[in-house]
Amino acid sequence: MLTEILGKGGALCKEARSGRIRCPLIIRPTSEDAVTGQIVQTLRVLNSRWWLPDLLNTALGTRRFRRQFHRDLSIEPWVNMPPYPRELLPWTEGSTQVDIVITYENPPTTVFIEAKYGSDVARTTTNGDGAHGYPADQILRNIRVGLLACGYFDRGGSLFESPPRQFVQILLAPKGGHPLIGRYRDPDHLRRSIPHADRLADLPRSPFVGELSFGDIMKCVQGRAAFLTRAERQAAEDLRRYLEFKLSRAPRGSGVDRHPIEDAQCS
Repeated sequence: MLTEILGKGGALCKEARSGRIRCPLIIRPTSEDAVTGQIVQTLRVLNSRWWLPDLLNTALGTRRFRRQFHRDLSIEPWVNMPPYPRELLPWTEGSTQVDIVITYENPPTTVFIEAKYGSDVARTTTNGDGAHGYPADQILRNIRVGLLACGYFDRGGSLFESPPRQFVQILLAPKGGHPLIGRYRDPDHLRRSIPHADRLADLPRSPFVGELSFGDIMKCVQGRAAFLTRAERQAAEDLRRYLEFKLSRAPRGSGVDRHPIEDAQCS
């Protein structure tokens, strides 16, 4: 964060600017991973009681999640999920990397976050180009993978049945209003978009697909500042400064909301 804000990220050489080489030592202004890493580092040091329920309720537009201690809380970036079973998909799909995975155990809950900054949600994958009649965008891919990992598919052969985990899929982007979110919040549309949906024993409690803007993140980590320690307040303030910095330098044409704080609503 400080490297970027204070202009110490370095400059790209001629070869890197032309795209002939990729330099791993340079922090690129359009890097989504840099934003993801900073958000994860901050969330890890804040007491989840004061931000996680607000974040989930804001993303889903509900008041379902209560303020509580989160047992066995884990916040992990860039989690590689196993390849999706070929028996459930008419094309071969490799492993899926989820940008942020949040889990806790009271009740068992898994949250997938797809983070975007200067690019839109990919609408196709290497082998999933829509030719089989099903969408293959990143959001739906994450939903499929999450439903499988959380136990919503009936694959047969289980010796002991266990209830599925709560599952939430969130798109994090500079601003909200992505059209895919509205589509996949409709359970009927979602089922029609998933191959072998007849093998879905159930779906998570609706809605379970949502989105967050950078402004939402700022409000949720600072909304209960009075209950945070001094160190936590400083970490939340640093994240606010960083996200405002990234918003001010968002790539042209990325559709960034220049005034996210005024529009964000955090419960």
